[in-house]
Amino acid sequence: MKFSKLIIALFLMAFFPKATAQKFELGKVSIKELQEKTHPIDTSAVATILYNKAKTVFEYNLKDGFSINTEYEFRIKIYKKEGLKWANKQVSYYVGYQKYNDDVVEFSNAVTYNLENEKIVKTKLNNEGIFKKNVNKNWSEASITMPNVKVGSIIEYKYILKTENIVEFPVFNFQYEIPVNYSEYNTEIPGFFVYKSKLLGFIQLDREQKITNGSLNYAKENEPTKSNIVTFQQVISKYKTYNIPALKEEAFVDNIQNYRTSMELELEKTQFYGEPVKDYAQTWEGVAKSIYNDKDFGDELLESGYFEQDYQKIINNVGSQNERMEAIFKFVQNKMNWDNKRGCFTDKGVKKAYQEGTGNIAEINFILITMLKAAGINANPVLISTIDNGILLFPSRAVFNYVIVAAEIDGKQILLDATNKYTTFNILPLNVLNRTGRLIRQDGTSDEISLDPKTQSKESTNMEVSLNGKAEIVGKIRIQKTDYEAFIFRENNSGINKENYLEKIENDLNGIQISDYSIENVTDLSKPIAENITFTSDKGCEIINGKMYINPLLFFTQTKNPFVQERREFPIYFGYPTQEKFSINIEIPQGYVVESYPKTIKIATIENTGLFAFDISVSGTKIQIQATTDIISARLSANYYRILKEFFQKVIDKQNEKIVLKKI
Repeated sequence: MKFSKLIIALFLMAFFPKATAQKFELGKVSIKELQEKTHPIDTSAVATILYNKAKTVFEYNLKDGFSINTEYEFRIKIYKKEGLKWANKQVSYYVGYQKYNDDVVEFSNAVTYNLENEKIVKTKLNNEGIFKKNVNKNWSEASITMPNVKVGSIIEYKYILKTENIVEFPVFNFQYEIPVNYSEYNTEIPGFFVYKSKLLGFIQLDREQKITNGSLNYAKENEPTKSNIVTFQQVISKYKTYNIPALKEEAFVDNIQNYRTSMELELEKTQFYGEPVKDYAQTWEGVAKSIYNDKDFGDELLESGYFEQDYQKIINNVGSQNERMEAIFKFVQNKMNWDNKRGCFTDKGVKKAYQEGTGNIAEINFILITMLKAAGINANPVLISTIDNGILLFPSRAVFNYVIVAAEIDGKQILLDATNKYTTFNILPLNVLNRTGRLIRQDGTSDEISLDPKTQSKESTNMEVSLNGKAEIVGKIRIQKTDYEAFIFRENNSGINKENYLEKIENDLNGIQISDYSIENVTDLSKPIAENITFTSDKGCEIINGKMYINPLLFFTQTKNPFVQERREFPIYFGYPTQEKFSINIEIPQGYVVESYPKTIKIATIENTGLFAFDISVSGTKIQIQATTDIISARLSANYYRILKEFFQKVIDKQNEKIVLKKI
C-alpha cells in the first residue's frame, strides 16, 4: 500500500499503565531452568514454552510501499522423550499473491542449551538445519530442526515473517498443546491505519496501550526520487498473559483449534491527510463478487458442452426435477474421483477433469452445478471452511477451502457434495459441517447457509435372545442405521475385510461369538444400512448365590460417562442430532422367575436437548425392554455441559441396574 501525503488522524485510545514483569530475552538461559525436571504446574507436560513473544511493525519503501514485519521469539524446555518433537518448527508463508511480492521467512538465533558437568553448553543451528519447500502454488514452508536436543534441553530461536499484505496481520498464538509460562504480543500501528482485532479462546489477556511518535521516509508524487521524512503518532499495544494451560483435546469438540487463545488483526480503514477515509472492511457481497470474477471460479462455471453426450443419456426418459437431480448426482458421483485436493478454485479446469474422470473439490462440484443447471434446476456453489480449517469470523475469500452445491426444487434447498462416494441429499462429509457456509451467486449476492443437520440420524437395535441355566445367551441382532449413521458406517467400512470386521464387532460387543452375519443396502445409499447377526455369549449375565443378574441392555450397556471434567469452556459438538434405540426381548430359562427389575423412567434435560426413555415389562418367561436416547441438537453451548454430564450419568446408572431372576 503506497501513499503520498501523510499527516495523521489521531487515534483517541485509552492509555493503560504498564505492569511490571520479568524481562525475557534470547540467550538468557539459566542453570535453574536446565535443571528443572517437570513443569511446576502441569507435571504431565512433555515440554513447555518458557516464553514466546512477537512484535509486528510497519516498514515503507519507495518501490513497494508498506509492509509489515513480525518478529517471533521462542524458548522451549524439553521434559520428556515425547517432547522432542518441539525441537522442530515449521512456518507456512504465502506465495500466491497477485499484487504483492511473496512473503519471506528468515530464521536466526537458533540455539540448543544443555547442562554438562554443571556447565551450560550451547549448540548453534547451522544452515544444514534450515529447510524450505513449496507446498502448493499458494503456500511454501520454512522449517528448522534443532541440533543436539535431548530430554532436559532448552531450545530457543527467532524468526521474522515479512509480508506486503497488511490487510491481515499473522495470527499470534498465546496457547499451545503444551503449557506456556509467558506469552506476549506487541504491535506498533501508525495512526492512519485502523485495525479490528479477532480474539479467540477463553484466557484473559492483560493489555497495555500508549501513543508515541513515529517517523518514516516517503516520496511525493511529483518528486519520486526525493526522500522525505514524515512524523506521526502511532499506537503501541502489548498483550500478555501468564501460566497458560495446554490446549488439550476433549470429547465432543468440533475443532479444538477454534478455541485456542489467539489474536489476529484485520485492516478496517485508512485515513490520510487530504484524502477520504478508505474502508477495507469487506462485505459478503464483495467477497462473492471477487470470487466469481476469478477465472478459476466464475469462468469455469460457465463452461458447457463437454458433457453433452453423457447428459442426454442421463436425462433420457427422466421426468421430474427430483428424478433428474438424483440421476445427475449419481452420475457425477460415480464418474468423478476426487484427487484429495481441496479449495474453491479449479486446478486443471472442469473440461480436463471431466475427460480424465478425476478432479479437485471445485472441479467435481462445478461439473455437478453445470449439469443441474442444464436440466433446469437452480444450483449454486456454497463456500465452506471445513472444521479443521477453522470458523468464519469476518467476510474474507481467504478463509474458504471447500465448495459444495446448493440445489433448489419447489422452494426446498438440497445440499450436495459429489466428491464423496457415500454422500446423499443433505448428507455431507462430517468435516464439512462447520456451522455455516456461504451460498454465492453470479450477480454478487450471497446467503448464509446453516450446515448443522436438523434431522436425527438413527441407530435402532432389535434383539431376540434366550438365556439358559448357565447364564449363556443365544440370539439374533438386527441393527439399522440411517442418514449420518449409515454414511459413517459405509465410509469407515468401505473395502474392509469381512473377517476383520466381524472380529471387531466381537471385540466391541464384549467378546460375543458370531455364527452368522449378513448386511443389507451397502450400495443403495437411499436405504438404511441393516446388519443381521446370529451370536452366542457368556457375558451380560452372571449367577451369584443361585440368582441370575442380567444387564437390561446386555453387552450394549454403557459404563463410562463421556463427560469427565468438572467444568468446561468449549461448546459441545455432537456433529448431528441422534437417536439410539434398543428393543430387546429376553426369554428367561426354565426354572427361573423374575424377582425384580428396573423401574420405568423418563429423563429430559432443560429445553429437551437430551431425552431418555426406559421401559421394561414382564410377561411369563418373557422380558421386553425399550430404551431410547435422543440428542436433539448438533451443538450446544458450554452452559449445557453440567446438564449433559448429569443426564448421561443418569442414563448410565439406569442401564446398569440389574434384572434379577430367582429359581422357582
